[in-house]
Amino acid sequence: MQLEILRTLNPNDPLADEWNELLASCSASHVPFLRYEYLSSWWKTLGGGEWKDGELFTVLARQENHTLSGVAPLFFTHNRDGEPALMLLGSIEISDYLDFIVRIPDTQIFFEALFDLLASDQAPAWQALDFYNLPETSPTLAVLQEAAERRGWSFQEQQLQPCPYIPLPGDWEAYLAGIDKKQRHEIRRKMRRAEENVPPALWYIVEDESTLKAEIEDFLTLMAQDPDKDRFLTQVMRAQMYDSIQAAFKAGWLQLAFMVVDGQKAAGYLNFDYAGHIWVYNSGLNFAFRELSPGWVLLSNLLKWANDHRRESIDFMRGGEDYKYRFGAVNRYILRALIRRC
Repeated sequence: MQLEILRTLNPNDPLADEWNELLASCSASHVPFLRYEYLSSWWKTLGGGEWKDGELFTVLARQENHTLSGVAPLFFTHNRDGEPALMLLGSIEISDYLDFIVRIPDTQIFFEALFDLLASDQAPAWQALDFYNLPETSPTLAVLQEAAERRGWSFQEQQLQPCPYIPLPGDWEAYLAGIDKKQRHEIRRKMRRAEENVPPALWYIVEDESTLKAEIEDFLTLMAQDPDKDRFLTQVMRAQMYDSIQAAFKAGWLQLAFMVVDGQKAAGYLNFDYAGHIWVYNSGLNFAFRELSPGWVLLSNLLKWANDHRRESIDFMRGGEDYKYRFGAVNRYILRALIRRC
């Protein structure tokens, strides 16, 4: 493999198409947070200000015919332990799943070439390779451990957070039949109450690009009603979210949905409709409509939509909040892989 080091990410680079085509062929890491447009947006603000500084060190691997066959989306910074470290672009807080981008048949040779590069003087002077938010099912984990131990480097694996998800049967009634009876009754009751409200609660998915900026602002306003989310939404984080949402809309995988009562937005969900799955990224509530349970009702409608449109799952991503399990979610986990030179 021929390796190339990227020092910049340009949102309009022709590389974007190659990158995304490779990602689409890598079922193990085919997540929205590894799309070129998402990571180039993340890099502009270093994750909405999560990192104070960083040096891009993203490695492309090409075959002899110049076909892109692997991407190590890395950057150099000081990690949370203060060590000079190479980390995955997107780390840590706002990108739920991260990984390397490589087809399974090419994994072994890709990591051999990559680790040879990381051991050379072409790489930054890292003390740690610190990779967060790797899915527990990722084949990367075993190959990373093998490649590290072959060089006498230490390898540690740490379980981080649960990422509950709901496998969908493709039929609304079948979904309801598969969850707890009490929860099924609550969903039906709350949806019916919202429909019978005067005026009725309506919901929609944003499709009009001309209104997108206003819709994003409305969503961030809903988020900010939660004091914790209000603190999270710094000026630079707002810029990051605007960029990410607009990039997802342009690429065709944004699902920004609202519940509206009497012309006022009562709840919003920011999801990604990507690769046959719905990825639930964030939400916001107008507490003035609390008696209508707008968050539950909107989520229920989105679950019905996802079943009707034959999506494979609703992925709630990181966090073990109780409501996710009440809707029938089951756990899987993300991990941290930490490698140090010995």
